[in-house]
Amino acid sequence: QVRLVESGGGSVQAGGSLTLSCTVSRYTFSSTCMAWFRQAPGKEREGVAAIAIGSDRTSYRYTTDAVKGRFTISLDNAKNTAYLQMTNLKPEDTAMYYCAVDGPWHCSQGRFVVDQYVYWGQGAQVTVSS
Repeated sequence: QVRLVESGGGSVQAGGSLTLSCTVSRYTFSSTCMAWFRQAPGKEREGVAAIAIGSDRTSYRYTTDAVKGRFTISLDNAKNTAYLQMTNLKPEDTAMYYCAVDGPWHCSQGRFVVDQYVYWGQGAQVTVSS
C-alpha cells in the first residue's frame, strides 16, 4: 500500500523559513504528478505547489500566486522524498500542509484540485506568528 509521511512542520516567526519533507513508500515517481496542499482552520484545502515527473525523470514545477517566489517544490528520486522549501513565511501561511501523489497526468489539468489526487499524507502543521 502506498504511504506518504510528512515531516518538518513547526512554528516560526514571520520572515522565517521551514522545509517540509514527504517520504513516499511503495510508489515510483515516474510519469506522475505530486503536489503540496494546505488547509487553514475553517477554509478549504488549497494547492500551493506541484511537480510533474516525466518517464525520463524530467520535471516541471508549478506554484500558485499566493506562494510564488517564496515556496519551492523539489524531489529526490533516490530517497523517494519530495520537499517544500518555504521562505519569507507570513502569518497567512499558517495551515496544515499535506502532500499528495498520483495526480493528473503531467500535472496538465487540475493539478491543484483535491479530487485529482489518489494518495495523501497525514499532514504537517505550520504555524507562523507575527
